[in-house]
Amino acid sequence: MPEYGYFLSCEQYGPAELIEQARMAEQAGFQALWISDHYHPWNDEQGQSPFVWSVIGALSEAVSLPIETAVTCPTVRMHPAVVAQAAATSAVMTDNRFRLGVGSGEALNEHILGDHWPPAHVRLDMLEEAIQVMRRLFTGEEVNHHGPHYTVENARLYTVPDEPIPIDISGFGPAATQLASRVGDGYITIEPDEAMVEQYRKGGGGGKLVSGGTKVCYDTDKDEAVTTVHRLWANEQLPGELGQVLPSPKHFEQAQQLVTEDMVRANRVCGDDVDEHVAELKQFADAGFDRVYVNQIGPDLRGFFDFYRTKVLPQLQQAA
Repeated sequence: MPEYGYFLSCEQYGPAELIEQARMAEQAGFQALWISDHYHPWNDEQGQSPFVWSVIGALSEAVSLPIETAVTCPTVRMHPAVVAQAAATSAVMTDNRFRLGVGSGEALNEHILGDHWPPAHVRLDMLEEAIQVMRRLFTGEEVNHHGPHYTVENARLYTVPDEPIPIDISGFGPAATQLASRVGDGYITIEPDEAMVEQYRKGGGGGKLVSGGTKVCYDTDKDEAVTTVHRLWANEQLPGELGQVLPSPKHFEQAQQLVTEDMVRANRVCGDDVDEHVAELKQFADAGFDRVYVNQIGPDLRGFFDFYRTKVLPQLQQAA
C-alpha cells in the first residue's frame, strides 16, 4: 500500500500558513510532506513564493513527517554547491527525514539572473553534473570540480547528516525518466502513468521510491470549486512545453486564457464526492507508486483535512 502525503504549495501560501497546513496534515493522518521550490508563483492570483529553505527549517520543528522538495532546480538560479549546503542543513535539522527532489526547472524561476535558458537536453546534462557535485559535497570532504557547466574550488560542507541524502529526480518524459533511473535515488512524476513507472524500474530504478502528486479542490459546491481552480491553477492545463519556457507570471496569465472552466472540470477533481477523490489518488497506487501526495487548491483547508481524515484516507486504506 502506498503512503499518502500532503503537497504544500509555496506558490499560493505564505510561511505561517504553510506551517499550519503541515500541522493539520500530520493530524489528519498524512504520512509525508512535499513542498514546492519557486521564485515566482505561476500567476499573480496565487500570490506567494516564500524561500523554501526557510520554511523547511520551521517545518523541522513543527512536524515529525518526512519532507521533500518537489522540486528544486539546482542548476541555474542557485549553484549546486549552495543547494547542497541548504539540503545538508535541512537533513540535519529533520534528523534525516529530508529528501531532495530535483528537476531541470522552468524559465519562470530560473532565468531571473539573466542567464540563458538552455534547451531541454542541455538542462538534463546540467542536472546530472549538479547531482554529482552535490553528492560529493554531502560526504563532508573538500571538493574541487571543473566540469562543463560548474566549477567548485576548495568547497567543504561542515554541517552534514550522518546518512546520505536521497536525491529523487523529476521526469515527465522518456529522457528525464531515463536519467532518473540511471542516477536517482527515486523518481518523481505528476501523472499516474504506469508505463513511465515501468520504464524507470526496468531502466535501473528497481525497487527505489516512486512518488507522484496531484491537486484537488475540496468544496461543498462543485461549481465554485471549478471556478476556484480555473482562477488559481489554470496554468496546469497548458499544453506542451509552455510550462518550461514562459518567463514570467504575466506570460502565464496570457496563456491561461486558452483554458476554459470545462477543461478544468474534465481534468481536476472538484467538490466533495468521496469516490472521486479516492479514485484520483488510487490511480497512482494502481500504477505502482510508493507515495502519493495531494494538494488542496481551495480556501477550505480545515474542511479538506477533515474530509480526508474521516472519509478519503480510510477508504484508501481499506482499498489496499
